[in-house]
Amino acid sequence: MKELFILAVVAMIFLVIFQIAKASEYVSVLKGEDKTRKQTNKINGFLLVAFLVFGLIGVYVCNHWFFKKTLFTQGSASVEGMAIDKMLYMTIGVTGVIFIITQILLFCFCFRYQERDGQKATFFAHSTKLELLWTTVPAIFLTILVVFGLINWFKMTGTPPDGAAVVEITGHQFGWEMRYPGKDRILGKKDYKKYNTPSGNTLGVDFDDVNSLDDLHTTEMHLVVNKPVKLVINSQDVIHDVGLNHFRMKMDAVPGIPTTLWFTPQITTADMKVKTGNPNFVYEISCDQLCGKSHFSMRGVIVVEKQEQYDKWIAEQKPEYFTLFPNKAPKDLTDTLGKQLAVLTPTKK
Repeated sequence: MKELFILAVVAMIFLVIFQIAKASEYVSVLKGEDKTRKQTNKINGFLLVAFLVFGLIGVYVCNHWFFKKTLFTQGSASVEGMAIDKMLYMTIGVTGVIFIITQILLFCFCFRYQERDGQKATFFAHSTKLELLWTTVPAIFLTILVVFGLINWFKMTGTPPDGAAVVEITGHQFGWEMRYPGKDRILGKKDYKKYNTPSGNTLGVDFDDVNSLDDLHTTEMHLVVNKPVKLVINSQDVIHDVGLNHFRMKMDAVPGIPTTLWFTPQITTADMKVKTGNPNFVYEISCDQLCGKSHFSMRGVIVVEKQEQYDKWIAEQKPEYFTLFPNKAPKDLTDTLGKQLAVLTPTKK
């Protein structure tokens, strides 16, 4: 509330200055067009300097007020995200310095070289040196920034380390669904023609593929801390975007074209609750691509936990095949997966 009041006061000050300037302009019109133009230029020059000063103060104040509310203060929740943070800081640093220098020069030039009696502007049509300067220097800086971006991009979309976990995430209007491979560590095939065949097969899993018989279907993503995970990303309708803000990752979910990325979570959900002082903290999966009228509600949850907690959660999950075909589920649910597959897999004659 205090911040809004201060902003309102600043806005009122600018409004008063504007009205005074307009009144002065009307008075000057009565004195003659030449005097009006010169006096207007002088007023505008002072207003531009004032705008520069208040603008820079505003940038500092906004940074002071709101920086602590950004995700930067929490740090990256993934190992790879730390490199993304460094890249962002470098980008903000370079562009920030250039922004401040150019704005100061812009407004100071407007004030310094306003119209004055006996002062004549210098005109030149072309300067090769200036053209090279303001073309090559920005090009060099932008190329460096792009190279850093490409390095991080190729890393997060490349081949993950050996032993990385695999989780499939599928987006649809307006939610996320996850699929985990079973103990065979292989995700079964999918076929869009099998959507809801049988009823409830919302991911279109092909159960004719033996690798799909032990796959787990969940609405919550669980990950092991300090263990790399590869996400296989799909969409069932329009383009969505898997936004993992705390992990500094994002990737489009495109219908018919699976995309991938990988990262290594390094802070558990429990530790992040302590770090943020928020007992209700959760890692969120947001949709960062406008996808329809309920886009705002497309939210998923990620739980980062230790290996033993993850193993306990996995043990509580039931393969989707047994959920859709309860009559084929083994009577003794303590059977090992190997025994289950032996029952389900047809033998060769």
